[in-house]
Amino acid sequence: MLGIIGGMSWESTESYYRLINEGIKAKLGNLHSADLLLHSVDFAPIEALQATGAWDEMGAILANSGKRLQAAGAQGLLIATNTMHKVVDDVQAATNLPIIHIADVTAAAIKHQGLTKVALLGTQFTMTQDFYNQRLIDAGLQVLIPENDARAEVHRIIYEELCQGQLLASSRQYYQQVIQDLANKGAEGVILGCTEIGLLIQQADSPIPVFDTTAIHAAAAVNFLLSH
Repeated sequence: MLGIIGGMSWESTESYYRLINEGIKAKLGNLHSADLLLHSVDFAPIEALQATGAWDEMGAILANSGKRLQAAGAQGLLIATNTMHKVVDDVQAATNLPIIHIADVTAAAIKHQGLTKVALLGTQFTMTQDFYNQRLIDAGLQVLIPENDARAEVHRIIYEELCQGQLLASSRQYYQQVIQDLANKGAEGVILGCTEIGLLIQQADSPIPVFDTTAIHAAAAVNFLLSH
């Protein structure tokens, strides 16, 4: 039984639920579905804490979520967001359960395709802080991120549009231009390093291979469920 810490945002958590169940059905057939527990947190107070850098408080919120899932019978955990993997160690310490780390499974998917230099799109936290970047680098990848102004706009679109269910053609075009610019600088693939970006950008929108972290993470969850 896998426990999912979700709600950050619920729009992408909905994708996780669908993808994991589709994956289980594809492997087992018939009416099979996934043995899951989901705790969906309220994102507004977490977003406010992100804005002030109160990561210890956020770590306590997610650790509490992990403990609640563990008490309900979860044998492993998945944090259904890229940014909040910044507090993965707090959740690990509170539960001592196996956690499927989104950056690790994404790095493995990239290396499986034989790529070494990738672009990373996500929140400002994900694009610029070591908690995510360094795991990719430690896996042997080179990571390119957008310039300052582009990072700010990529971040704004995530919080003001995608997390609120708005999928605008103008924002899709903006992301496409950012991806093209990074491809011109040598990126061989692009990580959609925020679980909402996959709602806006598909492979057809990119000149280089797209690595949708939501889909990759959900596939890893399917493997976890079928291996235990």
